[in-house]
Order: sequence, then C-alpha cells, then structure tokens
Amino acid sequence: MSSLPGPVEHRPPGDQALRTLLRLYREERRRLVLALVFFVIKHSPVWVGPLLTANIIDIIADPEHHRLAELGTQGLWLALVLVQNLPTHYLYIAHISGATRGIEMRLRQLLGEKLQRLTLLGAHHRYGTGVLQSKLLRDVEVVGQLTMNLFQNIPATVLTLLIALAATAIRAPAFLGFFLLTVPLAGVLGRQLRHTLEERNRDFRHEVEGLSGHLVEMIRLLPVTRAHGAEAAELGRLDRVLRSTYGAGLKLDRLNALFGSAAWVSFHLVHASCLLVAGWLAYRHRWSITVGDVVLLAGYFSSLTSGVLELANVVPQISKGFESLRSIGEILESTDVEDNEGKRALDAVSGHLAFEAVGYVYPEPGGPGTRALDGVSLTVRPGETLAVVGPSGAGKSTLLNLLIGFLRPTTGRILLDGQDLAEIDLRSYRRFLSVVPQETLIFDGTVADNVLHGLGDVSRERLRQALADANALEFVERLPQGVETPVGEGGARLSGGQRQRLAIARALIRDPRVLILDEATAALDSESEALVQEALGRLMRGRTTVVVAHRLSTIRHATRIAVLSAGRLVEHGTPAELLGQSGLYARLHALAQLPSA
Repeated sequence: MSSLPGPVEHRPPGDQALRTLLRLYREERRRLVLALVFFVIKHSPVWVGPLLTANIIDIIADPEHHRLAELGTQGLWLALVLVQNLPTHYLYIAHISGATRGIEMRLRQLLGEKLQRLTLLGAHHRYGTGVLQSKLLRDVEVVGQLTMNLFQNIPATVLTLLIALAATAIRAPAFLGFFLLTVPLAGVLGRQLRHTLEERNRDFRHEVEGLSGHLVEMIRLLPVTRAHGAEAAELGRLDRVLRSTYGAGLKLDRLNALFGSAAWVSFHLVHASCLLVAGWLAYRHRWSITVGDVVLLAGYFSSLTSGVLELANVVPQISKGFESLRSIGEILESTDVEDNEGKRALDAVSGHLAFEAVGYVYPEPGGPGTRALDGVSLTVRPGETLAVVGPSGAGKSTLLNLLIGFLRPTTGRILLDGQDLAEIDLRSYRRFLSVVPQETLIFDGTVADNVLHGLGDVSRERLRQALADANALEFVERLPQGVETPVGEGGARLSGGQRQRLAIARALIRDPRVLILDEATAALDSESEALVQEALGRLMRGRTTVVVAHRLSTIRHATRIAVLSAGRLVEHGTPAELLGQSGLYARLHALAQLPSA
C-alpha cells in the first residue's frame, strides 16, 4: 500500500475516508467492472423472464396466429436464460467478493499504518482499545457491506427500471407512467427519513463502540473483580451498558421497520393499480392490450417493486455504511501524527543526552492545560546511568515519554549527541533505543516471537545468548517447545518475573545505545527481583541508561540521580552528594530505610 494521505483540514467528517474508499474502488476497478458485467448477465432472468413469459401466454391464448414451434423456441430461450445463472453467479460472487475483501484488507492496512503514526495523545488515548477495535473490525466490515450494496442492489434496481421502461414502451406505452411513478415515490420516502436514519445510526455506532470498550475493560479486570468479590457491581455496570445499546438498537430497528413498511405498502398499491387497469383494458379489448401484455406488465412491475423495495430496505444499510465511513474517518483524518518525513535519519548514536529548560503541558479542551514538567535541565553522558526519582505526579513518566519521542516539549528542547530530537527522524533514533517498561508487554505468540519482535533474521545462537544474559534461558528450556512455546495472551502462561526477563532479552538482542527502564522490578518477589536485577546489570553495561525508580533499592548503582517534584528538577547529583544535602532524596531514602551503601 502507498502511504497515507497527509492531514486533512476544513473538510466534512469522513471526507478523507470517502476519498480513500473511492481510491480503493479505483484500485479494484477491474474486478468491480467484471462483477457488474457478470451481475447483469446472471440477473437477466429477472429482466428477460417477463418478456418470454408474455410471449408464451400470447402463443397459448391465440393458437390461430401462432405455431407450436414458437412455443418450443420461447421455452428454449427461457431455459438458457435460467441455466446461465449458474456459472455467471459464481463468477459474479468471485469478483465482487475479491474486490470487497481487498478493500476491507486495504482499509485495515491504512488504519493500522495511521495508528502506528499517531502521537501518544492521538487516537490511542482519545478512544481507547475497545473503540479502536470496533473501528478496525466492525466499521470496516460494514463498509464492505456498503460496497456489496452499491454494486449489487442499486445496479439491479436501475437496470430493472430501464428494461421495464423499454419493454413497456414497445408493448404498452400507455403504462409508462406507472413505472415512472416509482422513482419520485422512492425519492420522497428516502428524503423524509434520511436525516433521522443518519442520527440513529450515529447513536447506535457510539453505543456499540462504548460497549466494545467496556467489554475489553471488563475482561482485562476479571482478576481484580473476582479477587475483590465485585462480580455483582461489574455485572450491574455491564447491564446498564447493554441496556443502553439495546435501546439505541431498538430505536434504529423500529425506524428501519417503519421505512420498509411504508415503502412496501406504497409500491404494492401502485403495482396493484397497474395490474387492475391492465386487466380491465385486456378484458374490454381496449388499447390493444393482450393477456400477455398484462402478464408482462405484472412481471416487470413485480420485479421493479421487489427491486425498489430491496433498495429501500438497503437504504438503512447504506446509511449505516456511511456512518461507519465517518467513524473510520475519525482515525484517517486525525492530525495528531508523529511527523518524521524529511527529517534527518541517524546512522549511529553514542548516547549523549541533554535536556535544556524542558517543559511540557498536557493540553485540555477549553483550558490552559496541566503542566507536567517545568524548566528541566540535565545531561546524561554516554555510558552513564541517570536515575529519576520523586513522588507520584512529579513528572517522571512524562520525562520518559519525551525522551522516547512520544511527546514533544512544549518549551525547551532535548538533544541527542548534540542534535535536537525535533529535527531527527525518530524511527531511526528508536533503532538505537530499548525500553523495559514497568508493565511488561507480552503478546500472544511464542517466546521467540516476543524476543525478536520487529527484527529480521536473527540466528538461534544470538537468541539463546540474549535469553541467557537475561537469566531467561533456564526457564525457557524447561518449556514444552523451548523458544517455540506459545506464551498465551499477555504472557498468561508465564510468571511476572519470567515475563520481565523476556522483556530484558528483547532489549538485549537489539544492542541499544540508549536504554530506558521504568521500574522494571516493580511487583516482583525477592527471588525474581534478584534475577531481574542481575540481568539488568548486564543490559545496562556500557549503555546510556535512564531509570525511573519508584523503589530506591533499584538505583543503588546509578551514576547520578535527578529528583523531580511537581514537575521541577529540585536536586541533581551523585547518590552520596544527595544524601549529604538532607533534601528530598535524603528524606525518601530515610523513609525507604535503605543502607547508605
């Protein structure tokens, strides 16, 4: 796939998504055109059938002017028209399905690419996992259904109307008015309910996204819920969300039912009127209307009515499809992207970091925002270990996110080897960066998949060495399939210490120049912590390391310590220097009851 279009501004919601869909239609135009051709051929019994039936009825009703051989000829044509449906229907489905599945796949690729480019404060935080999952799965699927409707129901109805008009103009031109009446009738019904349908579809889509987000959260919190005996409260929350979604869905279904019923009654009244008038004229032998003409008019009007009614029933689905397109547009049109295009790419990194009066304010709609960092200046030389400590809310996590490049400083700048991070292609920088977070991120794959995530071909010897250096090889070799053992969703089949050691192996195998540790030993037992600390010691050797510490026991060997409080750097120095100053670090150290060594 080509890269995503650039940010879109001052356009209606979903405009870029619609442009993207039309571009995908152009890419699939060969299959879509062939699908339309095969559809016209395979659907021909609906259009040719009434004409052949009318001919057969006229032959039977007037044997004096027709030969029996004519009946056989008409029957043969009817049989051929019916039998051809078998291969052409298969070919139609093959092409339309291939085009639709291709469009769905490419839309998900575009969404995945855009999600990979969004900033930390982009859609990831704005919508949440459940909502994004709904957009990637449900909304894209609905857009696929929209494609099926646009290239099936609408062509069928239009072609039926055109052929019915042509045949009627030849056989019974006086009845053209009945057919032409269906077009404005359908237009009036559609316009009356279009806006209401859009609103109901939008409400239902938001409810489904909310439900998806709640279900993801409920599943994630199952251990906490069960551990605290909060099942009843959680089921009560679920019941409220389900009832709200049920109500929105019921309103939408009722409106769809009203629309469908109104269309059905209206078109069948016109159909019945046409049939009665044609029957009366044939009975009276007026206007040269034959019994066959009555059958022809009844057949075409029946096909047209069915087609228009099917189209009327599809209108809500089309409205639903465009609402899903607007939902997808919320991601595709997001301007919260990490812009790396045209910036300097790094070929090597030594690891010299410098914060120059760095400040950051988290934006708030309609407000001044929340200041997380204010005027922080410090330096980390290559190979040094800087520990960042401070009370909760001091700005430690913000500092790490700025260093990784997830956030951009509001004021000041961050230098890497003398170059401003704002002028660097962060993708190239991160090739020399590894992060071991507090909450270890393990996905549902094998041990090897998790350690080698994002890397190309890596030898088994290098993988084993990384596992050994991370103190993980021993437990990995005891697993049923060794490095090819599936670890389960979120690493459910591993202990907390085992998951953390896999994360360290993932960092080691990349041989980073800059290493970020976010309290990598939190919530581990003493034995696991000792193994992880030993592995971290190997990982940190010779690398520029920034450690966020919530427990001071993890930073005894730090080169220097930066102490944050309320977003400001209040102390900075070696552990011994800070202990001698009797400041915030000394108080935190005393509270932790740690030996001075």
